[in-house]
Amino acid sequence: MAVQFTIPSWYVLVPLLLVLIIFWGTKTFIREVYPVRQFVLLLTFTLYSVSVLHLVLFPIEVNIGRFANQTPWLKSINFIPILTIDVKTFLLNILMMIPLGCSLPLLKSTLNRVASIAKSTLCASLALELMQLIIRVTLGNGRSTDINDIIANTLGGVLGFLIYQKLTQAKSVQNLIARYRL
Repeated sequence: MAVQFTIPSWYVLVPLLLVLIIFWGTKTFIREVYPVRQFVLLLTFTLYSVSVLHLVLFPIEVNIGRFANQTPWLKSINFIPILTIDVKTFLLNILMMIPLGCSLPLLKSTLNRVASIAKSTLCASLALELMQLIIRVTLGNGRSTDINDIIANTLGGVLGFLIYQKLTQAKSVQNLIARYRL
């Protein structure tokens, strides 16, 4: 038996996005848990999160049976940090996570220190890399799991938080953020 097909991102992410929009919309417009401006923050963060999933996980190439990737899954994991770095990918991973570092303090007020942002971003990055690994093992996708991605993602989250801290030193930005923060 041989199975080979591609799962495009919109098959999974569009329904996910719609469910999340309905969820946040219900909490905003029916239950009135969040004001509209916080709905905008949640919606923006949801769009960002779905975009990251699109970039990191999709398209998923399913190759099972005769068409399966013959490389053992363990060899698709890069355990060697820094020495095996691909500079372009490293910089793109940093860039991808800057919005997360900027958003986390708005979404949860206890995330207000570099250490807590680094820990949260590290956990998010580990989750993404584990999802890539699980998809690789179960569906034969050609994606790899890389320690350098985890490092870059964490650095990106911290850099985003440092940008957030710098911006919030301005009084006008503090007032704006106070209105949108959850």
